[in-house]
Amino acid sequence: MEENRFVVKGKLVDVVRREIFGAEILIENHRILGVKAIENAPDIYILPGIIDAHVHIESSMLVPQEFARLAVKHGTVATVSDPHEIANVMGVEGVNFMIDDASKVSFKFYFGAPSCVPATSFETSGADLSSSAVHDLLARDEIKYLSEMMNYPGVIFNDADVHKKLEYARNFNKPIDGHAPGLSGKDLEKYALGGITTDHESVSIAEAIEKIKLGIKLQIRDGSAAKNFEILASVIDLFPNDVMLCTDDCHPDDLVDKHILDLIKRGVAKGIDFFNILRAATYNPIKHYNLDVGMLQLNDKADFIVVDNLKDFNVVETYIDGEKVYGDGISLIHPKAVSYINNFNRTVIAFDDLKIENQNKSIKVIVALDGDLYTSAEFVKPKVVNNFIVSDMENDILKIVVVNRYNNSKPIVGFIKNMGLNRGAIAQSVAHDSHNIIAVGVDDIDIFNAINEVIKCKGGIVAVSKDEIYTLSLPIAGLMSDENGEKVAEKYKIINNKPREWGSQLHSPFMTLSFMALLVIPELKIGDKGLFDGLNFKLTSLFVD
Repeated sequence: MEENRFVVKGKLVDVVRREIFGAEILIENHRILGVKAIENAPDIYILPGIIDAHVHIESSMLVPQEFARLAVKHGTVATVSDPHEIANVMGVEGVNFMIDDASKVSFKFYFGAPSCVPATSFETSGADLSSSAVHDLLARDEIKYLSEMMNYPGVIFNDADVHKKLEYARNFNKPIDGHAPGLSGKDLEKYALGGITTDHESVSIAEAIEKIKLGIKLQIRDGSAAKNFEILASVIDLFPNDVMLCTDDCHPDDLVDKHILDLIKRGVAKGIDFFNILRAATYNPIKHYNLDVGMLQLNDKADFIVVDNLKDFNVVETYIDGEKVYGDGISLIHPKAVSYINNFNRTVIAFDDLKIENQNKSIKVIVALDGDLYTSAEFVKPKVVNNFIVSDMENDILKIVVVNRYNNSKPIVGFIKNMGLNRGAIAQSVAHDSHNIIAVGVDDIDIFNAINEVIKCKGGIVAVSKDEIYTLSLPIAGLMSDENGEKVAEKYKIINNKPREWGSQLHSPFMTLSFMALLVIPELKIGDKGLFDGLNFKLTSLFVD
């Protein structure tokens, strides 16, 4: 094989014509130069490379180039990447960091312009991307779309700054991603009229179909926290041109084991039409976002994978722009040196910051739901010791705390049900969307120590139980590690298992905790400015009047 010219033989899976045939594919200068049908092709299958249609790379706790090194092992060649998380911490500097780091490896990252930084005015973030800043991002060729418009009330009620951002995206002819959990009826219609083209927040078939009928493409999400594939998979055959697949958030231990191709495997096993589900991870996102990713057509970029069969989908090789990036069980992506940026100004908290004095009233309790970004709410009579409200382990109601990482304002204390801990505390600087410090625990001493350990590291994930302290440092923006993916995954597995050892039954306790500060997802959440009523979109008191 010459360096820039080689042949691959096998059974070509043509997602454009929806057919499979024996083929000899000639690749030259990064492109598909020729496709010739042949008899007796090798019993392997050549598929277009797989695309994650919506993901926050930062949630993998890996920098983009390290994410790529792991993803290619699963046949992923591209991502539609929303740098919303780091933008909330670092602003445009954070977006530039992601683009620069991604450029160091042979992988196709397509970044958007974050539309909601901060996500709401009811929390403190590290940056504020005005409409003019969003305009300047959208003007750049490497920015492919306007990232998810979380501020759906701003769209519905005609917020001027929100509508400027939508207008800029339309003027640049770039798609607008949506974020409309539970929105329906007239409000959804008005949201769609703003130019919203996708949504990944549907949790029921009825919700998904209502959005599709309004011209909003469905992105079926199956990530480390929210898992909607089993519920929504049947929509793929109902609306095959209007569905894409995504993870949204993919923790490192999950990325080591699998990625989007696993959803294709599961879908085929469920009886979903093979070409429909394959197109949801290839053809549909390419067409929707106008991605420069090949589909094994003449003159396309040579982005493809080779798998052993169409049942198990074991990846044999992955190619990006005609370069082999995975083969013989080894990722051939070699990350370069990593830069360091951060925005972490907090000094340690005082122990008394965690105390809540009894007011002889019931309190509002966040009710966490496993595998779901939504919560519910309960009003309960609190447990009181020495006139202070404390965790009530008997009823699985634990203290939850949010600490502003950008300044030394007073921590906010609330209560949460279903975390399941019977000892210890966990804390982290990964807390969507503003990434302040969030912690939960059974007693103030462990919560105090866990929070201050995160502050000491200037970002990280921590589990504490008396003298036991487990830490995964995240020195890059308090979100990402500078270590290789397998090492981060192994550390994360150990630390993520601690809350389970300490009683939690949650699939991913740290991921669940991180979303308790995500104010834009109802019903009851907590931020650095207070408890938040996501149904009425306003701050609310801990105590029931």
